[in-house]
Amino acid sequence: MSIVGTPTQLDRGLFRARRVIKQSNLLFVSNLLRAINDATKSVLFSRALLEEYLRRHRIFLRSLIPIGVEEEAPRVIRLAADAALVAGVGPFAAVPGAIADLAFEEMLACGASICLVENGGEIAATSTRPLNVAIYAGDSPLSSRVGFRLEAEDFPIGIGTSSASISHALSFGEADAAVAVTSTAALADAFATAICNAVAGSDVEASVQAGLEAAEEMSQLRGALIIRGRYVGSVGRLPRFLNLTGNLDDMFKATLQDFLPQEAIIL
Repeated sequence: MSIVGTPTQLDRGLFRARRVIKQSNLLFVSNLLRAINDATKSVLFSRALLEEYLRRHRIFLRSLIPIGVEEEAPRVIRLAADAALVAGVGPFAAVPGAIADLAFEEMLACGASICLVENGGEIAATSTRPLNVAIYAGDSPLSSRVGFRLEAEDFPIGIGTSSASISHALSFGEADAAVAVTSTAALADAFATAICNAVAGSDVEASVQAGLEAAEEMSQLRGALIIRGRYVGSVGRLPRFLNLTGNLDDMFKATLQDFLPQEAIIL
């Protein structure tokens, strides 16, 4: 395990920290430093419970379809399994989002009004200030050039991203980025995986359309965005779109300040 970086105080009383905890690459933003510390402890706790559970239940890691789990299973396990059941994917597909959701809950419990947890592209957030999200889509020319402007009416929000071209996770699709927006990060994580799996075939435009059609059949999904190469498609109710400028290094300078094109959370 390594924890990288001391929380940095941003303008107007905000704190930001990037931390790496084993395979979890995390970003925390909050108006309370204590909220970031408690969220970090939550990730450590969730990961410990997850690792212990996997030692006794390897099927949870390997299954490509939803599976049932015990009522007494750790909450991170139950959240992931429940989300996977709704989306029709293997339970491990929703684990990063479930970890983000639990850390987000700890931020809220501290009384923070600005809470953001990003875990490898899965976001759980609420905020009293606007929030910008950039979408990284590998080699697509649209990568880091499009994003969302999250406003008060969008919160609380869960955003999940799945990619066949930049992720180490197993994917049966060919999307450079399949982004799902819903109420929790675990659900969004699972939905993004299912949508990405549907984006397949040599006809790129048709594959994007197939992903959008799959998304339209998903209950509890607010909206979805799919990028493959130069093609982009969306369905449902998404936050306001942004056209972004700036290089990738600039994009990682995440803030919750009033919108600046080169500053955004990156998925």
